[in-house]
Amino acid sequence: MPQISQLMEVYGSQFFWLLIVIGIIYFGIAKNMVPKISKTVDDRQKRISDDLAAAQAGQDKAEQIEADYRTSINGARNDAAAIVNDAKAKVAKKNEAAIKRAETALAKKADEADAALKTAQSAALKEIEAVAAEAAQAIVKTVSGAKVTATDAKKAVKAAF
Repeated sequence: MPQISQLMEVYGSQFFWLLIVIGIIYFGIAKNMVPKISKTVDDRQKRISDDLAAAQAGQDKAEQIEADYRTSINGARNDAAAIVNDAKAKVAKKNEAAIKRAETALAKKADEADAALKTAQSAALKEIEAVAAEAAQAIVKTVSGAKVTATDAKKAVKAAF
């Protein structure tokens, strides 16, 4: 049968053209699509690392505010104690009531300073939470493509803190 004898010639030609087409497709994908995908992955990684760096900077800022707060409170307490001791030494003989008023005033000032610093710390932590929520929302959107509401992002950040 002549068809069987031609079978190897026909399949050989088809196999040759199949290899040519697959090679063209392979090199076309390697030259056009792979660089675009690599760029997208690199951009996402950069955005994630930038968001993490911003969150770290916010955390460092909060830690610095807390350290300043503690230093300020300790200084205020030391100053208040020194003032109280001086006032006690000078006025103790003359008027015990004046000493008590001074102690009360100093304690009030220290409490106000403590309250002001706690307010500043609370505001800084809220700011960090807001930045972390925005970063988390952007990361989720960038990485998975899912849209997360601001409320859900804030809840997740509060749970993590």
